[in-house]
Formats: sequence, structure tokens, C-alpha cells
Amino acid sequence: MSETRVILVRHGETHWNREARIQGYHANSPLTDTGIAQARAVAQRLAGEGVDALYASDAGRTVQTVEPIAAATGLPVTHEAGVRERNYGIFEGRTFAEVEQVFPEAFEKYRTRDPHSAIDGGESAVQFRDRIVAALAEIARRHAGQRSVVVTHGGVVGALYRVALEMPMDAPRVYTTRNASLSWFRFEAQRWILEVWDNVEHLNGESLDDE
Repeated sequence: MSETRVILVRHGETHWNREARIQGYHANSPLTDTGIAQARAVAQRLAGEGVDALYASDAGRTVQTVEPIAAATGLPVTHEAGVRERNYGIFEGRTFAEVEQVFPEAFEKYRTRDPHSAIDGGESAVQFRDRIVAALAEIARRHAGQRSVVVTHGGVVGALYRVALEMPMDAPRVYTTRNASLSWFRFEAQRWILEVWDNVEHLNGESLDDE
């Protein structure tokens, strides 16, 4: 049987990315003109990759990003809430500077990087990781021996990076997850293996990096 691969695509740039606002599970911001151009560039790149299945988070920014990819590949899109961004609860829609001012105690707890501590109204890092790993493993099992694309979020891509490299969820973030980047993973014997990370060769110009 051919190898099972999942290509994770971070959504294109949004207005809130530009403003450094926390988008998260519920909150959303539309793509900028740059983000729309990035989505089209991803579509052109993936049109020649021999993709078998196309998935996306059901958040507005990923829906916008996946539309040109679906048109370029001719594939239907399956929307999966399981690959939404982490639920940041009361932090969503704010900058971290605003969070620190409005919710100082919650912000201080978040800064400790305790992987089991949930933000008020949201998820802990471990809960988030477990959710997205389960969703992505199910996609890989549905398309065993095939190549699937999942349009998702920076936090999701970063969490799978940590899983593949066996990096603890409370370890400092030492990687990038740029807008409209592509990361290739192989799913083998129930393990995730990183093959290509945060590739933006298809883009022209700057691509923002944040979670």
C-alpha cells in the first residue's frame, strides 16, 4: 500500500493576524487582500500535487482559504470542526496586551505554559492537542495510502509538530507557522512523522508567523 500523507495548510493572512489579535475556536476575521492572494497561490501549488481528499476547519478564515484550492483541484471540501484552532475562551478577539490588562490573573496563569490549565471558557493545551490529533488520525485512516490536504490553523499545525517531534506542550515555541504555509506529515503505525515543515516557496513576499 502507498504511504499515507496529510498536508496541513495554515489559512491565509487575516485582518486580525495583522492586528495581532487572538482568533481561536469561535472568533474569526476575514482574509486580507494578501490572504486572498496567498490562498490562490496555495491552490496553484496543490493543483499539481496529486491530492486525493480535501478537508478544512469550518471557521470562516479557513473556508475562505480552501475555496480556491477546491476549484483548482476539483475536489469537494469536507469541513471538520475537530481541526479548528484552540479554544482561547475569554482571550479571543483581544491582543495579548489587552488580555494582560483586562484579565491579569488568567494571563499570568497562561504565561506559565501549564499544559493542563484551561483558559476560562476555553481549552487547555493538552485538551486541544488531543482533539486535533484524534481528528487528524481519523482523516488519515479514512484515506489510508492516499494524500489528504487539511486547511487549518497555526496552533493546529504547531501541535502536530510537537507530537511528531515528541516535544512537550509546555516547551518553548521554537518553530514558525506562517500564513498559507504547507507542512507534510506521514502517518505510519499510528505515528506522525514530519517530512516538510512550514514551506512557503509558493508565496511572494512576507508571510506572518503567529498562533
